[in-house]
Amino acid sequence: MSADARAVAEDEAGIRLDRWLRRQFPALTQGVIERLCRTGQVRVDGRRVVAATRLAPGQAVRVPPLPAAAAPAPPAAADPSAAAALAAMVLYRDDKLMVLDKPPGLPTQGGPGIVRHLDGMLAALPGRGRLVHRLDRETSGVLVVALTPGVAAKLAAAFRTRGVEKTYWAVVVGRPVPVAGRIDRPLVRLGPDAGAARVALAEGEAAAAARAITDYRTLDHAGRRFAWLELRPLTGRTHQLRVHCAALGTPILGDPAYAEAAAHPAGFAERLHLHARRLVLPHPDGGTLAVEAALPAHMQATFRDLGFTAPAPKPFERR
Repeated sequence: MSADARAVAEDEAGIRLDRWLRRQFPALTQGVIERLCRTGQVRVDGRRVVAATRLAPGQAVRVPPLPAAAAPAPPAAADPSAAAALAAMVLYRDDKLMVLDKPPGLPTQGGPGIVRHLDGMLAALPGRGRLVHRLDRETSGVLVVALTPGVAAKLAAAFRTRGVEKTYWAVVVGRPVPVAGRIDRPLVRLGPDAGAARVALAEGEAAAAARAITDYRTLDHAGRRFAWLELRPLTGRTHQLRVHCAALGTPILGDPAYAEAAAHPAGFAERLHLHARRLVLPHPDGGTLAVEAALPAHMQATFRDLGFTAPAPKPFERR
């Protein structure tokens, strides 16, 4: 078997060689990549390189014969039902990315006992879309999918560096005091025996705590029993909004992990009332893209019951 020369695409400019290789061959480990570079088996335009080399469009990467275990798996056959389900979720699409309205209850990735998930459904797309961020299984709303590896790298970096403006809506039990403000409380991951509550507020000398910041404001309220909050996370920690709302003394309605049983009043859908309403992100072609998603059915019903009036989502906007 001979070596293979692969060209770097236009939208892969600036990507590290090791990351480029892992996208081509997901089973390659960092150690193997560094050894292949060190021994000259992987080259760029015929030259020896290190794993951290940044690539430029049009460069040729020499890939030697790899062990069978490192070869990419053959693409899965497209599932027509998955393609139809994805099409129904699309809020915006072009040749670089698409934005979906993820329904509540659909996991973004697989795991123990999870058969149907968004990442698997993306196999129905030509070239396979790539998730660049996540939403909890029961959280609905705006989710971005990159359509090329280069776009995935750029968008993932934007999410990591706070280059994306995220707005969530939540119905909470109680009314926060003050009605608007900033929650700056670090979070710490819990052990495997914690169940659904995967993180908690860091107390004392929790060395592994990660800083977590959320801005919030009350958009409406039903007396002191319920409130409609706008949440703007400035960091992206696991379960951040759910833990921060509980820390305010106003847990999110329908949250079984971070609220006491008393926070699940009868008469409301037993589903998490947390919705990714709006994203504003840098578009790979320049400018910004803003997309909004309508409330899911169970939150619409709760809004009607509580007398909250939500504006219709605005059409997507390119600026």
